Amino acid sequence: MASSRTSSSASSPRRPNTAFRRLRGQRSPGEFAAEVRRAAREIGEHVSCDARYIGRVESGEIRCPNYAYERVFRHMFPGCEPADMGFAPREAVRGRGARDKGGAPPASTESPSGGRNPGSGGGPLDRFDSSKESDVLRRAFISSGPAAMAAASLGGAPGARTPRHAGEAEASALEQAVRRIRLLDDRHGADHLYRRAAQPLRAAYELLDAETRRQSVADRLHAGAGELAISVGWLAHDSGRFGDARSHYAEALATARVAGDAALEAHAFCNTAFLARDAGRPREAVRAAQAAQQAGRQLASARLMSLLTLREAGGWAQLGDRAACEETLLRARTLFERGRSEDDPEWMTFFGEAELELLEAQCWSALGDWRRAAEHGGRAVELADPHFARNIALYTAQLAGDLAQGGAVAEAAVAGERVLDLLAQVQSARIRGMLASMARVLRSHARVPAVGAFLARHDTQAV
Repeated sequence: MASSRTSSSASSPRRPNTAFRRLRGQRSPGEFAAEVRRAAREIGEHVSCDARYIGRVESGEIRCPNYAYERVFRHMFPGCEPADMGFAPREAVRGRGARDKGGAPPASTESPSGGRNPGSGGGPLDRFDSSKESDVLRRAFISSGPAAMAAASLGGAPGARTPRHAGEAEASALEQAVRRIRLLDDRHGADHLYRRAAQPLRAAYELLDAETRRQSVADRLHAGAGELAISVGWLAHDSGRFGDARSHYAEALATARVAGDAALEAHAFCNTAFLARDAGRPREAVRAAQAAQQAGRQLASARLMSLLTLREAGGWAQLGDRAACEETLLRARTLFERGRSEDDPEWMTFFGEAELELLEAQCWSALGDWRRAAEHGGRAVELADPHFARNIALYTAQLAGDLAQGGAVAEAAVAGERVLDLLAQVQSARIRGMLASMARVLRSHARVPAVGAFLARHDTQAV
C-alpha cells in the first residue's frame, strides 16, 4: 500500500494553485480568510477559514474544496466555476487520491467547521433546519394546496413509479406546480426552494414519456415541463448556482424545440440572456436576447418583446456600447407603452413599470452613469408591487449600490438598512451578494454615522 501511495504521488506532484492566488490579489491570507468568513455568513454557511487554510489551497494541498467552501467561493466570485479557481474536479480527488497529496483528508469529506460530512449534501441550505422559517418554506412547497396534488400526480413521492398514461389531471397538476413555485419565490426568494423543486421536475420530464390520448394534453405536458425547468432554473440562478441554472434553461430550450413551442423558446432564451449577463458573459446575453426576440415575434405580445429587448440592452450595457444600449432601451419603452394584451404569457406577471425601471437602472449602472441609475432605481422602489417582497428587496439593493457608487453614501446606507429588514423574510443569494458589494464600497466611509451603523449591522446580522 505504501509503494502505491509513493507511486501515485510521484506521478501527480502537488502543484501550486496560481489561479486562486490571483483571485486573492493584494490581500494578505489573513485578510482574505476574513472575507471568506464574511461571505459565508452572507449566504448562511459556516466555515472556519483562516490564513492556514488559504495557504493550503494556494500550495495545492487542498485540490478541491468541500461543498460548503465551494458555495462560498461561487458567491464571492460570481460566474467562476471551481476549475476557473484552479480546483480539480471533485471525482478526481475522492478517496485515497486526496490523501496522496500531502496527507490532507479527502476533499469530499473535509469538514468546513469540524461538523458533519459535506458530501452528504452540504450546509444549512440543504438541511432546512437552520430556522423555523426555512422549515415552513420546505413544507410549503410539498405539503400545501396545489403543490400537494402536483407532487402526488407527478410521482413526487420517493419510490413512486411514472404513470403509463397521462391526461388532463397530470397536465393540470404540472401547471399548478409551476404557479406554486413562482408564488413562493415571489414571497420568500429562491434559496430554500431550489432543492425541493428539483424532485417534481424530474417527475415532470418522466411524464413526457407517458402515453397521451390527445395532442392538446401532450402539448400542455411539454409546455408545463419546460416552464417548470425554467422555474427551477431561476431558483438556481437566484441562489447563485449558475451552472445548475444554465443546465435547466438548456433543458427547457430543448423541450421547446422538440415541441415547436415558440412561447417556451422565447422564455428559455430570455432567462438564458439574464443568466449570461449576471455571469459576466455580455455577448452571449445579447445573442440569447436576440434569439428570444426572434421566437417572440411569433406571438402577439408587445410586453414580451419589451422585456426581451431589455435583456438585449443589458448585454450592450455590459459591453460598454452606450449607443446600442440607448437605442435598445428606447425600443423597449416604445413596446412597453403599447400596453398589455391577452396574449401576454402568464409568467410575465412580474413585468410592470417597476421592473422596467429596474432593468433600465441596471443598464445605466453597468455604463457607470450612477446618477441616472439611481433615478430609475428610486422609481422602481416607489412603483414596486407590495406583494413581491423579493422584488422590493432587489430594487432597493440595486438603488443602494448605485447611490454608494455615486457618492451618496448616507442615502445608500439607509437603503441598505431597508434591504436588511427585508432579508429577514426573503432568501436570495443574489440580493445578499449585491448588498455585500455595496458594503465593500462603503467601508472607506465608515466614519459617516449612517454608514457605520449599516456596516455594523451588516457584518453581524446572519442574512
